[in-house]
Amino acid sequence: MRYTLEDSIDIHRSAADVYAVISDVTRTGEWSQQCHTVEWVGPERGVGARFAGHNRTPTREWTTTSQVTVADPGSRFEWTVGTSGTTWGYRLEPIDDATTRLTEYTAFTGAGEEFFSERFGDDADNQIQIRLTAAATGIGPTLAQIKRIVEA
Repeated sequence: MRYTLEDSIDIHRSAADVYAVISDVTRTGEWSQQCHTVEWVGPERGVGARFAGHNRTPTREWTTTSQVTVADPGSRFEWTVGTSGTTWGYRLEPIDDATTRLTEYTAFTGAGEEFFSERFGDDADNQIQIRLTAAATGIGPTLAQIKRIVEA
């Protein structure tokens, strides 16, 4: 089961201001419903840099290591989560000098299907559905919280 999801929100700040917030992965816990703490792994920043995200739901806790795949200031910030084949990211589109459309997106690919099949066996489809549901219900509230933070 492959999927892509995205949603957008308009933020009354410049693309540079929005990018400065969303590309600081150590702030992710301020807006994410699942990821409560993030720290960089090593001194690198930008494409190739890695970070650890500590996640929590009512039923489990886990840590992932992600790698930044796109870091284009004012335009796009993207990362791939460990070996799961899942990509997350933000696209920024200036509407005018003071407003930016921020789009959060995620994609679960064939590599993710393989990883989940190997890891979860017969329960792989169920595990993928759990993550799809969490992403589908979490992107909107995440964007709304980012908007509140950036516009404050």
